[in-house]
Amino acid sequence: MKIFSVYTVLLMMSLTTGLQLKTVAQATDSAIVKGRWGVEGRADKISDKISREVGLNKDQYKKIYTINEDIIRRTDAIRTNTTLSKKERMQQFKALDSERSQRFKSVLTATQYKKWNDWEMRKKEHLEAKMEKKRMRKSGNN
Repeated sequence: MKIFSVYTVLLMMSLTTGLQLKTVAQATDSAIVKGRWGVEGRADKISDKISREVGLNKDQYKKIYTINEDIIRRTDAIRTNTTLSKKERMQQFKALDSERSQRFKSVLTATQYKKWNDWEMRKKEHLEAKMEKKRMRKSGNN
């Protein structure tokens, strides 16, 4: 009888521990969605990077943050819209990118805008090189 109760206690302890771990994992996942990686968090992260790159003042930072937040919300809406074809989705992404560029032009000085534009071009070149490397690896394996 004592052996049975020891196994029962061990089973109950392991079930309780499992439930606690699941609860902690869910809390962590929801914190990521609500925290740094939500719309506001992503806008903050992008704005911080831009601020470091071009040297924004506080007023410019607020305006850039607002622009980024708006563009991210609209990008997410396009991403979740399943009725759009891939081509339509890409066209809308490009339109948002050019809108962001125009809106940034009204906030940044000419020097800052050039720095930001050069930085964007370097990022695009890096991404293209990365994609090309991936294509080469893929074609080499086939």
